[in-house]
Amino acid sequence: MHAESSPQRKKSRSCGCICSRSSRFQTFIAYYHDHPLEGYRRLTYMMMDDDIVAVSPSSVYRVLSGAGLLSRWNHKASKKGAGFQQPLKGHEHWHIDISYINIRGTFYYLCSILDGFSRYIVHWEIRESMTEADVEIILQRAREARKAKRKAS
Repeated sequence: MHAESSPQRKKSRSCGCICSRSSRFQTFIAYYHDHPLEGYRRLTYMMMDDDIVAVSPSSVYRVLSGAGLLSRWNHKASKKGAGFQQPLKGHEHWHIDISYINIRGTFYYLCSILDGFSRYIVHWEIRESMTEADVEIILQRAREARKAKRKAS
């Protein structure tokens, strides 16, 4: 005749030992409190190395998040869906647009600088090559053209 386990105890599928579910959950939570700087995945493998319990990382995650112990690493609120903050006056924000264009079978780069407020093209140049230095030169020329225009008016 086989001895049946009591209804309070059951054999766990995940850890292979006979323990109650709540005591295993308490083990996860206690281990987390002993190692609060570790993530749930690392805690899982640390518990396996220490012969505490053998479970999957998803089980540890489920228990710790259910207990409210996991928090996001990045505590800043998401700005997703807030949209771009439009500039309130001209020349407050410039955009650089680089396009690849074909002129009579030869490909060139069109670099244009637009004002974010009015969408006015502040400066543009066409070049055969485009490097970071080229963009910096074009941006500097746009600044100089803007200064010259301000002095003239």
